[in-house]
Amino acid sequence: MVFEEKMIMNGEPEDEEEEEEEEEEEMVDPLETLRQKCVETEHCIHTQARLEQCETRVGSRSSTEEDCTEELFDFLHARDHCVAHKLFHSVK
Repeated sequence: MVFEEKMIMNGEPEDEEEEEEEEEEEMVDPLETLRQKCVETEHCIHTQARLEQCETRVGSRSSTEEDCTEELFDFLHARDHCVAHKLFHSVK
């Protein structure tokens, strides 16, 4: 009986742990923050516009072999290039 009670107690968090978790501030991922900032740069805006044009063009056709892989990779490369220069300055 004692063993079963210990198993039940170990599976449930204690009240103190719940309070500590509520008091902690929500962590913000610096990578996501920088990605949002970099998307707003001129080069990223340009590559994102090209990607959206391609998606519109491909979506308007009923049958096409074209896809927007090149435009997607260009956009991701531009965004990640911007992030790479700034990310490690904000990491402790």
